[in-house]
Amino acid sequence: MGSDAAQENEQPVHQVWLSAFAIGKFPVTNREYACFLQAAGHGVPKSWNTPRFQHPDQPVVAVSWFDAMAYCRWLRDLSGKPYRLPTEAEWEKAARGGGEGQRFPWGNDLPDWMNPHGRGEAVEQPDLVGHDPPNGYGLHNMGNLVHVWCHDWYAADYYRWSPPDNPQGPATGVRRVSRGGSWRHRLKVTRCAARSSLPPDRTFTDYGFRVALSAD
Repeated sequence: MGSDAAQENEQPVHQVWLSAFAIGKFPVTNREYACFLQAAGHGVPKSWNTPRFQHPDQPVVAVSWFDAMAYCRWLRDLSGKPYRLPTEAEWEKAARGGGEGQRFPWGNDLPDWMNPHGRGEAVEQPDLVGHDPPNGYGLHNMGNLVHVWCHDWYAADYYRWSPPDNPQGPATGVRRVSRGGSWRHRLKVTRCAARSSLPPDRTFTDYGFRVALSAD
């Protein structure tokens, strides 16, 4: 986990052991989030009625960490299964797709379709989920579309003192961890080891989430 060739908050590279878990094949979509809104009476995201963010198969955006947690609680109650947000370590494990030290979810080089200068039109919205090649675990959109919320509090120096088994992040903090690239920041945090964070009450149209599931 981490990288010695990038930002200081990704250092040092260290080995982590994780219990078995599952993670969503795609980010949560508008179609899925609409079921939650209707059933739980939860408030809609600020972008919900904006045409460029409305397609049912786009990732839901402009959700806070608290919104994402509420969705997981609803899904857990509905299914009886322990759905939750992934930890930062789980996300990085999933993003690498089984490739140890792999820079990007798709390999060590960016594919042509991720080159922002190779597009003929401005990128002003997320694509539909699943239009990228899957990584080694069969997961889509681990490095594009939306930054996703993780469970953990963020600390820039966490890797210096994190436990080797199932790290959960610091006990307290001000910002929550987010991971992955987005339609707005296509290359900035696309690497598997790149870390980012945001106060948990903030909402932006390049932020979404995907669910994880603890193994039985």
